[in-house]
Amino acid sequence: MEASIFAAVQVSILSIAVIFTVLTILIFTIKLLVKLIPYQAPPAKPARRKLPSSNNDQDDHVAVITATLSMHMGKSPDEFRIVNISQS
Repeated sequence: MEASIFAAVQVSILSIAVIFTVLTILIFTIKLLVKLIPYQAPPAKPARRKLPSSNNDQDDHVAVITATLSMHMGKSPDEFRIVNISQS
């Protein structure tokens, strides 16, 4: 019984030594790679200009929404009227 406990302790110490050796190698490898290949941030994307929406665009949207609703409800577009569209 004593021999099996001694063997278990030996295996535990050996496994801990292997784990820490591998971790140490990984740490130094990562540090070396950071020095050899430094991080470069990607270039910033140019800011988009927001185009002012014209009244014509809103009229087009109202026309599309009206046509879609009339087809979905099975009614004529003259039977209802969209008064206001708000963006949130």
